Amino acid sequence: MRPLTPDALNPAILNVQYAVRGELAIRAEQLRDKLKDPSNTLPFDKVISSNIGNPQQKGLDQKPITFFRQVAALTEWPALADLAPGVFPPDVVARAKELIQEIGSIGAYSHSQGIPFIRQHVAQFIEERDGFPSDPANIFLTAGASAGVSLLISMLITGPTDGILIPIPQYPLYTATLAQYNGAPIPYYLDEASGWSTSVESIESAVQEAVAKGIKPKALVIINPGNPTGALLDESTQERLVKLCEEHSIVLLADEVYQANLHHRDTHPFTSFKKVVSKLRSPIPLISFHSTSKGVTGECGRRGGYFECTNISEQVLALIYKMVSVGLCPPVSGQIGVDSMVRPPKAGDPSYDLWKQETDATHAVLASRTSIMAERLNALPGVSCVNSPGALYLYPQIIIPPKAQEAARKLGKEPDAFYALQLLDKTGICVVPGSGFGQKAGEWHYRLTCLCPGVEEYVNKLEQFHLDFVATYGA
Repeated sequence: MRPLTPDALNPAILNVQYAVRGELAIRAEQLRDKLKDPSNTLPFDKVISSNIGNPQQKGLDQKPITFFRQVAALTEWPALADLAPGVFPPDVVARAKELIQEIGSIGAYSHSQGIPFIRQHVAQFIEERDGFPSDPANIFLTAGASAGVSLLISMLITGPTDGILIPIPQYPLYTATLAQYNGAPIPYYLDEASGWSTSVESIESAVQEAVAKGIKPKALVIINPGNPTGALLDESTQERLVKLCEEHSIVLLADEVYQANLHHRDTHPFTSFKKVVSKLRSPIPLISFHSTSKGVTGECGRRGGYFECTNISEQVLALIYKMVSVGLCPPVSGQIGVDSMVRPPKAGDPSYDLWKQETDATHAVLASRTSIMAERLNALPGVSCVNSPGALYLYPQIIIPPKAQEAARKLGKEPDAFYALQLLDKTGICVVPGSGFGQKAGEWHYRLTCLCPGVEEYVNKLEQFHLDFVATYGA
């Protein structure tokens, strides 16, 4: 019997890289295990996982929304409402009964496209948000937005000369999925000097360069608000992007999972691409993604999400349905989470006041932490940081001294990975180097979340480490 070795596997998977849970995350878990030993000599007493937008992870303080968890509890165990009379608000009890009546047991498979009753509520949410119709038949519930993104990319890529336009910096799900399906990433660069804005001209140039290389652009990925940048698109730019997709017959993949993570919602609201496409009466194929993992919901582990198809033919919808059927159905608990996200309590409902208090508090904390962290990071020598208007992250640029760059390359590391590994080993703070997201040659960044409590202590550690790093390796 020959052993199973990597060369016996699909060679495409050897090219898959996912920095968010890569070397830094693995090292962080090793350090977390070391901390359990009372005799450890580590210079910190906890590991702070600032590498991933996971709001409810241990050590962070974004609390679950009570309404969501109460509905989840009663759908998991309906008898609880009778065993604990008066504990659950009447609107929660009514909501859970309504869902159970439609679903039955959440331990059973659902419709492969997602529970029709919940898809109707997603369509209503989209209609109320955008002011344009939405058809439940065009909505697919998923195990988080990532599952939908992976599915659509797998269907769009037919060979190595098919490409997807992705923003740089980007969320590494896109390059990882393209590598898995042997597709070509077509990078376009966001403009850091103007708040990580999206340049239509940059995308146009990327299209022309790809075509000249024999690569066919099949789709354009837009992450709005951005990850890792938090940048928010204005509607005029969105309209120009839609026109570009029309001109080049490109599918638009709109990753909108951070649409509720806005720090200035009154002055800088979110506009969906569904609204823009509908207003322009554009024929472009559009797939829009949303998730329960972000926003104030923060239920990453429940794996709830959806995508909506706009201007997608019946034949292609049938093929999408066939492919989701292979996976039987998305997690039913995640689907219930989607229902709570798109159908929260309304003013006058018994649960509304607490829901409003909890969601407002989460928005305020994230906005405050983002502002404080950006201001403090910008005060450091050799650091510049755009004050993100949305999402959960900051993406500061750092100047790596030549001496540090040389030390990094001797170890076979990118300079920003070298910086991030030293930050982790000296402070316990785990970030993701910008080389995992993509950046211009000669520039270095790292992404960190704005979710961590104790922002003063947290930023103090970042500041002191940076100053020590510069003192060690020179400015």
